[in-house]
Amino acid sequence: MIYKFKSKAAGDVIMMGPGGDQVLGIIGKAPGPKGIIEPAQMPAAMKALEAAIAAEDAVRKDATEEDDAKPGKGDGISLRQRAWPLVEMMKRAHAADEPIVWGV
Repeated sequence: MIYKFKSKAAGDVIMMGPGGDQVLGIIGKAPGPKGIIEPAQMPAAMKALEAAIAAEDAVRKDATEEDDAKPGKGDGISLRQRAWPLVEMMKRAHAADEPIVWGV
């Protein structure tokens, strides 16, 4: 499944299924074909994403230090890279008091 997050306050953000499922799970939303993030929910959602990003960054840093190697091509896209567009969308939508929806 492909997620297309939309808000009147920002341009669309598109995520592939697994990444979208992961981000929605972190912010406490059930992955599914339709949904909404209300402006009142956005500060907690952004904090949850920031905490998950910090935790993943720490794990990646520890793994790199233990292996004493540089990250290679197989490391994939980090949560920080994957979630950044949605976090920026949340900041704009929250400031404009507009919801973020997908699947509608």
